[in-house]
Order: sequence, then structure tokens, then C-alpha cells
Amino acid sequence: MSLYERLIFFLSFLQMRTKKILAVIYILLVIVMAMATILGKYTSLDFVSDNIFGAWWFCLLWAAGTATGIVYFIQRKIRRPIVVMLHLSFVIILSGALLTHLTAHRGMIHVRQGKITQTYITKEGNEARLPFEILLNKFNVTYHAGNMAAMDYASHITIIHNGKREQYQVSMNNIYSGYGTRLYQSSYDEDLKGSYLSVNSDPYGIPVTYTGYALLFFSLIAMLIDPKGKFRRLLRKEAVMVLMLIAGYTSVHAQPSLTRQTADEFGKVLIVYNGRICPLETYAIDFTKKLYGKKTYKDFTPCQVLTGFMFWGDEWMKEPILRLKGSELRSKLNMNEYIAPINLFGKQGYILGPYLQDAQNQQDDNISKQLLDTDDKMMLLMDLTQAKSLKIFPYIEKNGMVDWFSPSDRFPASMPKAQQQYIRSILPLAGQLTRQGKTDMVNELILKLRKYQYRYGGNTIPSDKAIRAEQIYNKYPFTTILFIFNLTAGLLSVLFFTNRKRYKLFTGLMVISWLFLTFTMALRWIINGTIPLANGYETMLLLSWIIMLVSIPATRKMQLMTTFGLLMSGFMLLVSHLGEMDPSITPRMPVLNSPLLSIHVSIIMISYALLSLTFICAVAYFCTYNSKREGIKSVNRQLTSLSQIFLYPAITTLGLGIFIGAIWANISWGNYWGWDPKETWALITFMIYAIPIHSNSLSSFRNPKKFHLFMLLSFLSILMTYFGVNYILGGMHSYA
Repeated sequence: MSLYERLIFFLSFLQMRTKKILAVIYILLVIVMAMATILGKYTSLDFVSDNIFGAWWFCLLWAAGTATGIVYFIQRKIRRPIVVMLHLSFVIILSGALLTHLTAHRGMIHVRQGKITQTYITKEGNEARLPFEILLNKFNVTYHAGNMAAMDYASHITIIHNGKREQYQVSMNNIYSGYGTRLYQSSYDEDLKGSYLSVNSDPYGIPVTYTGYALLFFSLIAMLIDPKGKFRRLLRKEAVMVLMLIAGYTSVHAQPSLTRQTADEFGKVLIVYNGRICPLETYAIDFTKKLYGKKTYKDFTPCQVLTGFMFWGDEWMKEPILRLKGSELRSKLNMNEYIAPINLFGKQGYILGPYLQDAQNQQDDNISKQLLDTDDKMMLLMDLTQAKSLKIFPYIEKNGMVDWFSPSDRFPASMPKAQQQYIRSILPLAGQLTRQGKTDMVNELILKLRKYQYRYGGNTIPSDKAIRAEQIYNKYPFTTILFIFNLTAGLLSVLFFTNRKRYKLFTGLMVISWLFLTFTMALRWIINGTIPLANGYETMLLLSWIIMLVSIPATRKMQLMTTFGLLMSGFMLLVSHLGEMDPSITPRMPVLNSPLLSIHVSIIMISYALLSLTFICAVAYFCTYNSKREGIKSVNRQLTSLSQIFLYPAITTLGLGIFIGAIWANISWGNYWGWDPKETWALITFMIYAIPIHSNSLSSFRNPKKFHLFMLLSFLSILMTYFGVNYILGGMHSYA
């Protein structure tokens, strides 16, 4: 057989098998990416980037998939402009990624104040020259109030090129771009006299990739508004749903403590905690939660627990308030779940001491995690009893900067001796007066301390509005109430589904729940001064908020959306409580201070909310699909339509979210795609959920049972993307 004949044979074979080949390549890509993220957990991101994502065979796999897809398009004679434009955008994006892989140069440059530098170290460890010289004039860190956490890092540089000098500031989310090179603020020297800048040169890959992203943006939007598209056809139909869970509990005892009123007054004192200035009450709540696992202990408020350890330390150390997580640790120490902190000290000293070194070296081991968790709680207690954590005393430095101190801190030489004495003596004096039962004098002391804070706190003191918002937020457990309320109302609504008038009552209850959740999120916004999207807990609140927002108007045509919205939002709020999510309000990392973050997270959360609803549709379908009743069959048909209706905007928003996230990454980290586990799993999720949209080519998805089964299983990718990456794989997105 001649070469020409072989080629003809191969092309004809390819024509017959194109669909199957494309499916195999598609599945292989998903599996390889998923396995690579898991491998990265046990090696490193650099290892999988170099040996898998950057390997020739992985690039070849994408190329083969692209080529096969083009052949399939030609074979099927697909000419619809929107469909062609959508798939063309992916080809352009992949071409841009290939150009970046082949032509981009990345590295790191270390600059010291007053020294001119022209070379940088590449990723491979080689020295390379910049097209210009760079001089660091100065480096500075901007801190949040209280100097606890960095708000921004900034390198003030001079770019020298052909004798021309230009001044620039490179900071987080503010890059330098010129002469085909971009500089990003990366890290800095401890003495603040030097700075590390990431160097990125990608003149070809970025414009091509951004062109692909722009085309993707327009084609995804066009897919939704296309009058001849499947989504618009589905919207002309009607649709529906059902399901889920619930929990809660407390106790009583007697230990010396401040009166509730006095403890509450003490809770209004300000403290530097979690990188921001907030009422002491917030610290007391977190202190009690970390120690005991619940917000309150017996009939004591968090402020009573905190001041109990402060002023009656010996007595409270004997109280069984410390929770030992994990049965393995309890068995090892032969102790109950709740113990008195004093029980961790024996004749030989600190009981956990001999185990800590091994635990540090084996942090993936369950018992090691439990040991370290318990040790952290003891350190929390020790810091409190020694007043190390009580940064409640502000002082204005000569340069006008305000710093906050605890009584055990080393004070600046410029601080007057009388002021130093006041800081060191006021808490011991308060303790003495409390033990003597002189409550009025204690209240007077607290009032003087608050006046002192406002006198010396300057512009670091939060606004009255923010303080009031935090007091309201601390007082009422809105999210706890709402998840119980939504789940209960959702389950009860099923009983009244046939009674239209009474069922409408539950729609009204969902509106009220949504308003309360909106109020809760507004409080967090006021407290922190930024839109609440910075961590997993806040994004779960947003997800619940969006689910209810989507469900409320949808109830007009699809009655069961009320049950839908209540159960799913309640479930999301429940997850935020049961998981390892930290509800603490903290300042954002400098890299997160970008408006693109808010847009990126909001759009992604809309997508997750819609995909969650497809999951609930699937659950509801399989609960009733065997029914012979005509009414149930009709509902199941509506469930299929509804799921498909949710799927199209979900895919659109997920694609847009990934696209905006890539732009943010490029601005923040100097690389629009770094195969970070979160990025990779977002892409995997997009690829998985894109499959059932191709029902014209994949006839299996025209079968409702197979469609819902796929949506049921696909939800695992959402869980992996949202929770698995954060709590198992880690990466640059692990804060989210």
C-alpha cells in the first residue's frame, strides 16, 4: 500500500470514528487534569506543571482533541455562526496557551534600595537580562489599622532605558508594563530595604488568549439570547421540584464571673484581632468557639467566659471547657471529650510536650492534627492569661502612626512612663476589683479604658456605624436561624403543595429569609468595609442568597421553586456551619483587593447556584421517576426542562467567571493560567457540564433518566472544586 493510499485509509477511518476518538480524548484530558491536581498535593505545583501540564504529550493531547473537533465540525457541516464562534474561541484560547508555553519568559528579580539592577533569574535558574535597568527608590508596606496585617505592598522604582528615567509604583494589582516586559510585586526583604518582583514577558500568547476570551464572552452571551437556540426554546416551557435536613442545642453551672451586664460592657472595649480593630466581644466569641466548640458555655456568655479566664484564671482552668477533637487523641490520653485545661499538666509538666515534635513532622496524620489542634487551644489560653493577645491599648507614635499594644508588649522608648504604667496596671486592677465584688468601680474602669482608646486610637478607631453593625451581628445568629428556618419551611412546604393559597405563604417566607440574609451580608460589608466575598464562608452565604434570588421570581411559573429555593439555600447555609469554614471577619490579603475579585467570585457563585439547582432537580426526579401517576409524570417532565433551563446560564456564567478570573490572575500574579488546583478543577467542571449541552450529537442526553443521572454525578465536580480544593489540595485559591 502506497503512502497516499495509507493516508486516504487513515482519513476515511478517522471520518468513521471521529466522534468516538473525540470522546476518548475529551475524557482523557479530564482524567489527566484531575489526577495531576491530586499528584500535585504530594509533589508540588511546579512538578506537575513541568512534567504533566507542560509536557509535550499533554500539549499533543490538546492538539489532537482540537484537530479531531475541527474534523467533526466539518463532517457534521455545522454552520450556525454562534456555535462556530463559541468553539472557535476555544481553539484561539488553546493557541494562545501554546504560544505562551513556547515563547513566554518568566522569572524573579531581587532589587535593593539604591542599587541598579538589569538581570533577573529565570524559572529554570538561569540569569537573563532585562530590556532596561531598574532602581528601587524605596519599599513600603501599608497596614490595616492596628498594624496587624498588610493592606498593600509597594515598590517605588525608576526604570532607566537609553538614559531616560521614569518613576513607577509597583504594588499588588498594580503592575508595570513596558518594553515587552511586565513587573509584579511578589514579596520583600524583612528589613523593608529590598523587594522581589516577578518578571513576565509574553508578547504573543496574551493578546491571542485575550482575543479567544473576548470571543468566548460574546458567544456565551449570544447562546443565551439566540432566538433559535435551545435555551430560548426551553424558556417557553414550564418547569418544577422537592427535598433535605436539620439540627441544634445547650446547658447550666456556676463559676465566678462578671455579671452579664458588666461583661457586656467589657465586650465593647476595642481590640486588635484578626488583623483589624473590633469589639472585644468578637474575640470572646471566637475564643469560646475555639475552646469549647460552641458560641456559649453553659449559661455563660462569651464575654463572661473570656473575663472568667482573665480574672479567675485558677478556677476556670479547672472547668471542663476544653474540647478534645478526635477519638484517637482521647484514647491516647485516656481522657473524655471535654476536659479541664489543668488536666493537660501533670507531675512531668505539659502532657502534650513529648508528642509535639513528632506531630509537627507528621501533620497529615489524624492524631497529629488533633494534638496540634489541642496545643493551639492551650496556646490561646496561655496568651490570654499572660495578656499577650489583649492588644487593647493604642499609642500615637511621633510620626503620627498609631500602634496597639498588650500589657506584656515591649513599649517604644517615646511612650511616657505614666502611660506605660497605666497599660500594665489597669487589667490587674480590674481583676482585683472584680474579685472584691466592686462592680461599680469595674464599670467605671471599663468606661475610662474606652475613653483612653478613643483618645489615642486616632483614625484607627472604626466608625460608630461599623461598631454598631458588629454588635448587632454578634448578638443575633442570623445564619444559624436562617438555615434552620429555610430547611424547616422547605420540608413543611411539601405538605401544602396541593393547596395553592397556603403554599404561597412559603414563598412569602422565602422572601423574608432572603431579606434577612441580605441584611446579614450587609452587616459583614459594613464591618469589614469590603464586599463579603473573601473566604469560603462568605461565598456560601452568597450562594444561598443567589439561590433564593433565582427561586423567588421563578415561582410564578414554577410553583415548586419555593420548595427548591428554601431547601437548597438552607442546605448551603447548613454546610457553612458544618464544614471547616471560618466565619471570622478578617481583612483581605493584598492580592484580593481588586474589583475583579468581586466580579469573578459573584459570577462563579451564580453558576454554582444554578448548577446546585440542577442537582436538586435530579434528586427530585429520582425520588419519583417510577411513579405511574400522570401528575407526577408531568412534574418529572417539568423537572427535566427546568434542569436544562438552569444548565445554559450556569455554563455561561461559569465560562465568564473563569475568563474574568484569568484576567485577574494575569493582573495579580503575572500569569493568566498557572494550573493551580482551583483553576484546573473549574475547567474540569466546565468541561463536564458542557457535555449534556451537546444533546444533538449525544443522543443519550435526550433520555431524561440518563440526563438526570449525569447531572447527579456531575455535582461531585462542584463539590471537589469548591470544597475539595480548599480543604484537601490547597493552592493559591485555598483562602476561597
